[in-house]
Amino acid sequence: MPLSALTGTRLRERRLANGIRQADLAATVGISASYLNLIEHDRRKVGGTLLVRLADALGFDRNALAQGSDTVLIEGLQSAASRGGALSVELTGLEDFASRFPGWAGLLVATDARVQTLERAVEALNDRMTHDPHLSQSLHEVLSSLSSVRATASILAETEDLDPDWAARFHRNLHHDSERLAVGAEALVAYLDAGSAIAEQGIAAPQEEVEDWLKARGWSFADATLVEGCDDEVAALASTAARSLARAYLARALGDARALPMAEFAQAVAEVGPDPFALAESFACDPLLVMRRLASLPDVGAGLVTCDASGTLTFRKPTAGFPLPRFGAACPLWPLYAALGRPSQPVETVVEMAGQGGRLHRVLAWATPGHPMGLRGPELREAAMLILPDDQPRQTALPIGSSCRICPRQTCPARREPSILSEARS
Repeated sequence: MPLSALTGTRLRERRLANGIRQADLAATVGISASYLNLIEHDRRKVGGTLLVRLADALGFDRNALAQGSDTVLIEGLQSAASRGGALSVELTGLEDFASRFPGWAGLLVATDARVQTLERAVEALNDRMTHDPHLSQSLHEVLSSLSSVRATASILAETEDLDPDWAARFHRNLHHDSERLAVGAEALVAYLDAGSAIAEQGIAAPQEEVEDWLKARGWSFADATLVEGCDDEVAALASTAARSLARAYLARALGDARALPMAEFAQAVAEVGPDPFALAESFACDPLLVMRRLASLPDVGAGLVTCDASGTLTFRKPTAGFPLPRFGAACPLWPLYAALGRPSQPVETVVEMAGQGGRLHRVLAWATPGHPMGLRGPELREAAMLILPDDQPRQTALPIGSSCRICPRQTCPARREPSILSEARS
């Protein structure tokens, strides 16, 4: 195993830290001092038995010598470079840069991580400002009260010969509207300055409250836990609607567990792989059931999104590199919606999410029709999309986004509205 250019620097730093002379170390490992000097200045690469002798003499193992903590820095720098867009980055010098300037390298990696965090925060805040029904209602109440106060005050100020009875009526209206304005403003401030836990989690709807609870549990329940129930955990949820949604989720998960016991299901996944269609055929069950069980397996690392016939997202389990919208409509190019329009037909696509450094995902979608009111009643459809990481080299992938509002792809034929990202750059 040849060492990288970082090895010479590590050798010299360790030798100096141990107080060993260059000539003494060279004699110990059986090479000349001049050759060791070339190694320490990254002019010669070293491997094999010499590497082992150097590692033993300096007191660290071969893997640490060849890789060390710089590996994390290099991976972080490569990740940051992948998000550089059109900027030209010298990737060939990353190892030497991380070795010679570890502080600057660490700062760049930390800054890139902070930028990603801030981007996600901007996306979440934009979604909240644009689609949050509670915020919209509070703002509407404040604006409505303001308009009424302004109209009434204008009449009182501009009408000199106003009848006393009408003046008294307008004064009463002004008093009533000012009270409405005060109450609405207090409600808006209270909502924006809610408890720290809600503010940090960004909970704005019962569905998000339930999803946050599931996230804290790792998105999975043991079959025995589902049988015993989670009454105490459900009772701890803040809203009545969230508790109702949680009970419905647990009831469905219990039905899934009884249909596909985890021990048997996990063994089948190990043999077949996380293919919901093959597994559904093997167990003779609905692919949606298999997708839900796959999403609850921690080792699979799959994301899952479900929607009803209106296209509204009813469940969101995210996965790395595939951000999901918190409010409003998702990207219309998602295979989820293709499956919704073609029930009982499998849809499988490799997609590339915008703004994720070219990361690919293998997405499998399925829609199941239902007739809960009989065949003469309306047809209800439920669709699910399983999101799996894909590290295979691909020539083509379907470019998609999270939602139009935060997607930077300006030439997308399915765009519904301008992106805030393009507005910020223009």
